[in-house]
Amino acid sequence: MSQILVVDDEVGIRELLSEILREEGHQVRLADSASKARELRSRSTPDLVLLDIWMPDSDGVTLLKEWASTGQLTMPVVMMSGHGTIDTAVEATRIGAYGFLEKPIALQKLLSTVGLALEQGHSSDKPLPVFATIGRSAAAGQIREQLERVRKLQSSVLFVEPPGAGADQCARLLAKKDHSWVEIASPGQFDERREELPRLALRGTIYLRDVHEFSREQQFALLAMMADLEASGTRLLSSTTTSLPECINAATFEARLYAVLAGSIIRLPALRERSEDIPELIEQILLQALPARDARSRTFNMAALNMLRNHHWPGNLVQLQTVVKSCLQLATGTEIGVGDVSNALAEFDEAVPVIDERLDLDRDLRAAREDFERIYFEYHLNRENGNMSRVATRAGLERTHLYRKIKQLGLKAPRRTDD
Repeated sequence: MSQILVVDDEVGIRELLSEILREEGHQVRLADSASKARELRSRSTPDLVLLDIWMPDSDGVTLLKEWASTGQLTMPVVMMSGHGTIDTAVEATRIGAYGFLEKPIALQKLLSTVGLALEQGHSSDKPLPVFATIGRSAAAGQIREQLERVRKLQSSVLFVEPPGAGADQCARLLAKKDHSWVEIASPGQFDERREELPRLALRGTIYLRDVHEFSREQQFALLAMMADLEASGTRLLSSTTTSLPECINAATFEARLYAVLAGSIIRLPALRERSEDIPELIEQILLQALPARDARSRTFNMAALNMLRNHHWPGNLVQLQTVVKSCLQLATGTEIGVGDVSNALAEFDEAVPVIDERLDLDRDLRAAREDFERIYFEYHLNRENGNMSRVATRAGLERTHLYRKIKQLGLKAPRRTDD
């Protein structure tokens, strides 16, 4: 009998999920907020958590990050949302979520996802594959060589990647064995843990995710503590999805900090640049998600594999993992086909605005320019999931100018899922 924690602020959903899961023979505990879920997790470790993204006190992705950074993400977590986007799914999977359920949740998909997630939790002693290193492509081989070269060094390492290309797993591979690991998943976490970082990471490893999002003040604070970190034998790893030299040129990143972080630089390719590795990656995802006997019996037919090879993969490796797991949940037979892949991709693909159909070129130049700017910023706000720092960097604007421009155009930044 498994113990499942359901976290959702809507009482109707909590009661419905509780009733279904109890009928399946599971023990169910309920939480109506992130704070209640935090309290229950501190008392015991459930076998599975179903975690809503939108809650009044804190969003689910923030709670997921907290559990990951404090070593409490020792159980599979499935995210739930009625407003799912690829950015949310990719970010949650990147942090460590097992999967993603979109509301209203179909009964078959709920039970399938719960079953697979519990199976993963029960076999959590299996070593986790580092997906960026899997495959026979030249890109995968180069990553393996670079990681092996820097593994035994004390120098800092900066991972440069498109979102979801595997920096988090690669960083974990470089963690010092039998020493502390401290992961800072956001600028807010850096502020919360700034004073205790040298003590927590003594002779261990600090990993700073998305370091390009750090404010200038936070960058200088990190520079100020470098002497203490070096004296304590702490290794510094970091990742960025934005070119830091470009940020330096735009005066949004401190050149001295870049010099410290970039002792070694490892660039991770987009999945579309190593599409020949996809069949082998899928095999490893199946082995991770299922018992070995079941993984061998579930196969993607050639047409389905070709569809996956030819996909553009905006979410890279973490999107591939999410789509393959979704295929496992949707497929009714042992062979997964084109229809299963199409349905899984449709769940997570971004809707990209078609500019040509929305821009009236017959209007005067000033009005047409305003239309273009509105479409341009709407596109980037959705692409970056409301992350104003990234939008400002991509647009080459100061954040204050960006806020002013968005207000002028009558746009509203979508709510972020990673603050």
